[in-house]
Amino acid sequence: MDSRSRWRDRLGDEVVCVVCGEVRDSTEVDRMLWCEGCRARVQARAARIGLYVGVGVAAALAAWIWLVIQPSRLIAGAWIATVVAAGWLGAKIGREVAYGVFRARETPAGGSDASSSGG
Repeated sequence: MDSRSRWRDRLGDEVVCVVCGEVRDSTEVDRMLWCEGCRARVQARAARIGLYVGVGVAAALAAWIWLVIQPSRLIAGAWIATVVAAGWLGAKIGREVAYGVFRARETPAGGSDASSSGG
């Protein structure tokens, strides 16, 4: 028997998603008993927050470089690449942290996330 499916064997044939409260087949939920639709909504929210974090990190770094370092125009491409890379990393980190926080919060069925459309 596959060790990855043992937790699923302890569930019945149908389970209730802890977020939306809909009855789902046990193969349609993950270990935290979230259905695919609820996971997709949370992933979309986390992606938006990650985008905001990435833009904020890039803007803050660009302002710091422009005002404090005051680079010459000879290596402007390297500074631009640094700002873009920092924004990309900030967006990735922000998205993963937001997703983890949303998942850890695990709103019970009928809670505030059950009626939201993901925003």
